[in-house]
Amino acid sequence: MSAASHPNPLVRPLVRRLHPYVPGEQPKIQGLIKLNTNENPHPPSPKVLRAVKAAVDGRLRLYPNPTAEPLREKLAALHHCQPENIIVGNGSDELLALATRVFVEPQSDVPKNAVSRATVQFFSPSYSLYPVLADIAGARGHPVALAPDFGLPASEELKKARWDFGAALTFITTPNAPSGRGYRPADLANLCAAQRGVVVLDEAYVDFAEENALALALRHPNVLVARTFSKAYSLCFQRVGYFVGHADLIGAMHKVRDSYNVNGLGQVAALATLSDLAWYRRGFRRIIATREHLRRELAKLDFVALPSQTNFIFARPPKFPAQTWLEEFRRRKVLVRWFNYPATRECLRITIGTPAEVDTLLRAARAILALPEL
Repeated sequence: MSAASHPNPLVRPLVRRLHPYVPGEQPKIQGLIKLNTNENPHPPSPKVLRAVKAAVDGRLRLYPNPTAEPLREKLAALHHCQPENIIVGNGSDELLALATRVFVEPQSDVPKNAVSRATVQFFSPSYSLYPVLADIAGARGHPVALAPDFGLPASEELKKARWDFGAALTFITTPNAPSGRGYRPADLANLCAAQRGVVVLDEAYVDFAEENALALALRHPNVLVARTFSKAYSLCFQRVGYFVGHADLIGAMHKVRDSYNVNGLGQVAALATLSDLAWYRRGFRRIIATREHLRRELAKLDFVALPSQTNFIFARPPKFPAQTWLEEFRRRKVLVRWFNYPATRECLRITIGTPAEVDTLLRAARAILALPEL
């Protein structure tokens, strides 16, 4: 029998062993309140909707700008840098994957005394895509536990945890997901200065935080900051993200990115977004206010909700295990997220929805609390 009859041997052994990234549930049932994937509950700006609709014309047959040059120029003006300091991707996830491809060697290509060159390092818990990217690259994934309160470990604790200051690539989610914990730029600066490899500060949720670390990408030649138009700017559907950093690092990533990697309508939408930032910032303030309202109300129900610098809350529910709460919320048509890992399985991650959606979640929580022991 030919190999084609049994396709599994045709797949690389590395790929056969992979455990893929698991995204949040995309509901197929009508009427579910979706508070599990950290989307902005509000639509894009009317200016953005008009711009995208106007672009649905004869341009659809043409290739988009191959380097997203107009968008890079506008982002450079916003961040007080040059277009050479910016690369735009098909969501920031594409750029995280590109960084792994550009800066990390496969383990099979380095001697044992040079393992740092094949190391992708990240804190745990954080974005669960990072270990998948390391595996895809054939690299060494090196998770290091955050402090019990999800803060950055002190330098002595890092040494005890065998933190690799020479790791080829280090990912730091700031503010952290799934905890929502924010990190001080000064603490991040100290960590970046100590690293000899590339550091990616993944700021997917930074628009809901009090501080950001973008200046570090323009100050340190080994630091990249990742941003996205998905979480805060309601463009998940369009998939647009970008990195800011030293021109040499950005230039290396341009060498290996796919041609025309950012679709034209996404570029149009992102450009229009940047022309209406005041509209979005008002929306951020509404989401932050709703977030703090939800924290207060959950506390009244004996949830232990951590302080958040994001558009979600990470909370330990009372009375029943978190998995039970996940299932009971779903029975009441409210989707939240639960991560079955030792550091996270006692908590739920709850996206900040509209005030009406948050009220529905709170009513469901009160009903669940009224249940007898399950």
